[in-house]
Amino acid sequence: METELVVRKKGQTTIPARLRKKFNIEEGTRLEVVETREGILLKPVKTIWDLAGAYSQFATPEEMKKILDELREEN
Repeated sequence: METELVVRKKGQTTIPARLRKKFNIEEGTRLEVVETREGILLKPVKTIWDLAGAYSQFATPEEMKKILDELREEN
């Protein structure tokens, strides 16, 4: 479903509530603006909480702590 937006005087626009809800965009959400061949893409910026557990298939938290501690000692 395509949605048409209006750009205001200062370059501002409103993302429809349906899309804000679908993509969990709430007040204060940071968006990345990506230039594509077809136009502009808005993507929510990933936070540290979004990335938590991203590499959990590679090591347990205890193993990761041990690796990080060893790397800190090297420095």
